[in-house]
Amino acid sequence: MNDTMLAVRNYGPKDYRLETLPRPAAGPGEAIVRIDATGICGSDGKCYTGAEMFQGWLKPPVTPGHEFFGTVVELGEGAAEKWGVKVGDKAIAEQIYPCDRCRYCARGQYWMCEKHDIYGFQREVAEGSWAEYMRFGPHARVHRMPGDIRREAGVLVEPLACAMHAVERGEIQLGDTVVLAGAGTLGLLMLQVMKLKHPGQIIVTDVKAERLEKAKALGADVTINVKESDPVARVKSLTGGYGADVFIEASGYAPAVVQGLDMLRKLGTFVAFGVFGEKTVADWSIIGDRKELNIHGAHLGPYCYPRSIDYLYRGVVKPDAIVTTRLPLSAFQEGIDQLLAGKGIKIMLEP
Repeated sequence: MNDTMLAVRNYGPKDYRLETLPRPAAGPGEAIVRIDATGICGSDGKCYTGAEMFQGWLKPPVTPGHEFFGTVVELGEGAAEKWGVKVGDKAIAEQIYPCDRCRYCARGQYWMCEKHDIYGFQREVAEGSWAEYMRFGPHARVHRMPGDIRREAGVLVEPLACAMHAVERGEIQLGDTVVLAGAGTLGLLMLQVMKLKHPGQIIVTDVKAERLEKAKALGADVTINVKESDPVARVKSLTGGYGADVFIEASGYAPAVVQGLDMLRKLGTFVAFGVFGEKTVADWSIIGDRKELNIHGAHLGPYCYPRSIDYLYRGVVKPDAIVTTRLPLSAFQEGIDQLLAGKGIKIMLEP
């Protein structure tokens, strides 16, 4: 096995470079995986352009990438017993690298870890997956995967876990009208999970006709292009004037927050999942005095990875409509450019 590897390095906004680095080695309780596939997330695009929300928390130079899976090639002492994996297994680590010491980790709320290292954003213990090899540190939450899982399925395990958590935060009931804002990777995954909850109708909003067509093909009852019609008026017309029971924000588009609050019925539920590149202002009297809404945040995919792996492997959730672009690692810049231009849906790099 070579002692070096190719990896993308983030040195700051719009300064990403493909470099040759030493291949990591496994210390006690650690694993080294050869990356089979890794995704480019919308948050990677915001990080590349220098969005304010990442400043301070991001610690370059660092290898990006938090959507990934790979093949175990090396195990440190105790790692096989701890994680139930062996050399040659397919494996994935959850995107967060918890400290296992803070009050949240101690309570089992590891996804809200106070230190909050996430692969691809902080160097050293949390170097990411845009590389030929990657190290899972001793605090990683590792899951074994079926050996014959397809790359298109494996690369979506992380986003599907996030989608599952967001949908569960919506507390969807039988017969509910659910509005989903955003038909990108996360939105189209959420749509497929929502259908398993058997709501009365699913309404998907977006600004791109081709994404709305995919949403329709995956089971959306109604799609609304917010550039062409008033989504609030349309939703009210579809619900007898009351509004939606549940609104899930998965677009990262700030105006969608205001639209969601307006289109919810009284006592409805708002789920905030999208990662915003800018701040938004809303009338908080809608939340309390006028509607008494339930406002739920959704962050990462806690306790969802085993189900995510299973659903993608068995085809309960279909990956083929979502993974639209496959590129070699060396074409990472082309992938970033396509993401920022809104081309395709999930862009997958294959080191």
